[in-house]
Amino acid sequence: MSEEIKNRSEILFIYDIRDGNPNGDPLDENKPRIDEETGINLVTDVRLKRTIRDYLHNFKGLEIFVREVIYDREKGLIQDGKKRAANFDNNAERILNECIDIRLFGGVIPLKEDSITYTGPVQFKMGRSMHRVTMKHIKGTGAFASKEGSKQATFREEDILPYSLIQFYGIINENAAKYTRLTEDDVKLLLDGIWNGTKSLISRTKAGQVPRLLLKVNYGKENYHIGDLDKMLKLITEMPHENIRGTEDFKIDLSKLISKMAGERGSIKDIEICVDDRMTFCKDGADFPIAKLAEATGIAVKPIVF
Repeated sequence: MSEEIKNRSEILFIYDIRDGNPNGDPLDENKPRIDEETGINLVTDVRLKRTIRDYLHNFKGLEIFVREVIYDREKGLIQDGKKRAANFDNNAERILNECIDIRLFGGVIPLKEDSITYTGPVQFKMGRSMHRVTMKHIKGTGAFASKEGSKQATFREEDILPYSLIQFYGIINENAAKYTRLTEDDVKLLLDGIWNGTKSLISRTKAGQVPRLLLKVNYGKENYHIGDLDKMLKLITEMPHENIRGTEDFKIDLSKLISKMAGERGSIKDIEICVDDRMTFCKDGADFPIAKLAEATGIAVKPIVF
């Protein structure tokens, strides 16, 4: 196993979805979550963590603590937290050693005699679209009759977003990592889960999600990070936000982010990056090749390798 992490990091992750629902609200007929005042699409951190967990478990074969486990198939009964902990003999040490999601995100472990709370080293803010979105209500015909003997098929209705470019901001706290024993290898798997988990989430409402940018800023200065990196990116377009339908309709302005990182280069160890080549970036009004990020900031930049 690799060493436990010792440096703080910040993460920026951008992905998009077309004609889908990135995160339905079960309290509002599973409609996409939208801030009514700003028209911004919202995606919960829980949704992103679920994406990462499922990818690590289903594609990488890793154990996760927070997952649906059926313990009585005839009755369709699902384990509660205490029964899940019993799978690990109510041993907190074993849960930490075997379950990568607890090392990453922490959690409340309801043991037989007591409960233990681990604060997760990896935390994300609510994801937000970088532009205003519009919601479309779609009606369709189902495959089956509405009732026995009926000649009328059922109808289905759903709400989708024609397009949404969503940005998440996250932080990896090296102090909390001491308690969950988060390692460098765990963080590599986290990045894999963010990028490839998003791409591999092929359900009816989320098919076509594409990761566009993953940026990890690693700090060398103790107990320090810049903060609010997500507020330093700006979507630039000449059309109404609600009319955006793809990466060809906008550019991402990196001016503020590059300026801030260049000014803080003495505190930054290096930058890791993975980018989709269909994204267009700009700086100070001109197109900016992402390959020049190291030159523009004076900071070592290395690719994220999955």
